[in-house]
Amino acid sequence: MPDALYELVDDAPELESPVLLYHLNGFVDAGHAGGGVVDQLLDTLEQRELARFDTDRLVDYRARRPEMHFAQGAFQHYEAPELTLRVLYDDVGAPFLLLSGPEPDVMWEGFTAAVAELIERFGVRLTVGFYGIPTATPHTRPIGISAHATKRHLVPDEQLLDMELRVPGSAAALLQYRLGQVDRDAVGLVAQVPHYLAESEFPQASLSVLRAVSAVTGLLLPTAALGEAAELAARAVQEEIDGNEQVARVVRALESQYDAYEGAGSRGSLLAEPKAVPTADEIGAEFEQFLADLDQPDNQSDDQSDDQSDDEPDDEPDDEPDDEPDDEPDDEPDDEPDDQPDDEPDDPPS
Repeated sequence: MPDALYELVDDAPELESPVLLYHLNGFVDAGHAGGGVVDQLLDTLEQRELARFDTDRLVDYRARRPEMHFAQGAFQHYEAPELTLRVLYDDVGAPFLLLSGPEPDVMWEGFTAAVAELIERFGVRLTVGFYGIPTATPHTRPIGISAHATKRHLVPDEQLLDMELRVPGSAAALLQYRLGQVDRDAVGLVAQVPHYLAESEFPQASLSVLRAVSAVTGLLLPTAALGEAAELAARAVQEEIDGNEQVARVVRALESQYDAYEGAGSRGSLLAEPKAVPTADEIGAEFEQFLADLDQPDNQSDDQSDDQSDDEPDDEPDDEPDDEPDDEPDDEPDDEPDDQPDDEPDDPPS
């Protein structure tokens, strides 16, 4: 039964058709875009825990080992993973739900069924997930937001990822798929993060996602702290780029590509409203390739690198010795001794 995967830990308050936001750690989240939104909401808004999932059944601890604190000759603390459902209140007191924590490693169908049961229990009207993907866009331009949904009218046409892709699955994607099968409204928001910042925390991406969440749901969510963090991060990134000409050239090339789509007069600021650039087909192609690389087993990458290293020694040594010894040494000795000694003795007697 789905309810065996979670327990209700508090009496639910009166909720009238709330929105459910969710982000699961462990799959794709370039720039910590989705994780940054969760951190912002939990750090700034009033909240109560409603349900807690059984991570002992859902999480493979050997794949993601929990952190333990050791001091004074003994273990002092254990950071147990938590996958929880909370009720939070936005800036005007409107309640909404937030599901966050590690992505389950197993029992995806049981997990999605359990979430669907909670959605039914609390009368959720709209479910919204969010994350970041790396794209070939510069940090000096607005962060684009793309979207996918169980119904087209739930997101603006210019943001909709209207294409055909085959990508590795995730628990979050399966949740949206199962909700769509039972005619539930669900949206996924995707921040387009500069690929050279994908492994760093990039508050600009989280800020763009948070604004997009507000636009889709009507919630009034706090952005001030993220705005300040985005400005500080922008200055820090620019200082790093100014000190590296190679990276600076890459950024200038990305800016030219971006402006070719947007036009020279619509460059905007770092904190401008989200725009969808480059085209949906290009974003989708990059996303598909990124996920395919992410899903590649480690040993397959090692085998490929071994194959490359085997190929390089075979090609280079064979070409260089064959060209230089065979051509240059044979030609020079044959030409010089045969021509010069014959010509010089013949001229003086005549």
